[in-house]
Amino acid sequence: MTQPSRQDVVAVIPAYQCAATVGAVVAGVRELIERVVVVDDGSTDGTGESARAVLADRPQGKVLRHEMNRGIGAALKTGVAAASLPWVTFLPCDGQIAPGSLEALTDAAEAQGLDVVFSVYRDRDDGWHRTLLSAGIRGLIFALFRVPMRSDGPYLFKRALFDPAVLVPDSFFLNFEFPIRALREGVRHAVVPIHCLPRVSGQSKSTGLRRIAGVARDLVSLRLRLGLRPRR
Repeated sequence: MTQPSRQDVVAVIPAYQCAATVGAVVAGVRELIERVVVVDDGSTDGTGESARAVLADRPQGKVLRHEMNRGIGAALKTGVAAASLPWVTFLPCDGQIAPGSLEALTDAAEAQGLDVVFSVYRDRDDGWHRTLLSAGIRGLIFALFRVPMRSDGPYLFKRALFDPAVLVPDSFFLNFEFPIRALREGVRHAVVPIHCLPRVSGQSKSTGLRRIAGVARDLVSLRLRLGLRPRR
């Protein structure tokens, strides 16, 4: 199987209200990956315009727009649908992950016979409460699906593995569902560590009790959609 060089990869950048950071993120990504697709997910702060300005001299780059905010899962689906190359990766637009981190993903895929390369944060420290909640979610995933979930940040994958017809979520939960499905299907994969930088602006929305409860409900829903029965 042919492994990707960077010329075989499209980088999708989901962006919502990121006018302050999108320019630097897009500029950093395009130094590594020629094909860049920014998905402006209903921003009202000029995010799309800022991205277009950075990509003005790059005909291989494009900016797509959702007229309303639909969620990071929907943005990823839109970006993947627009990708014309066999491999896809993505990068959030909040500035926490340096664009150069994508190099670790492409290098691992190029060096090994892989279908997916996941990433975990090498040095993120959001406190004991987030660590505990994350461990709880990973434990629930293993209990429900019998797969060891090691995926914190962006990942690189063969575009053929990403099927919007079965990937229902438009929310952040897509970043749980795709890895779970891939691991259950036994894809050839690796996990590489990457650095996580201090947040440029805003705060995490992934640690509230409401969000955690929502993830738990979505995991149970996925189990039902996969037709899995409780173990006896």
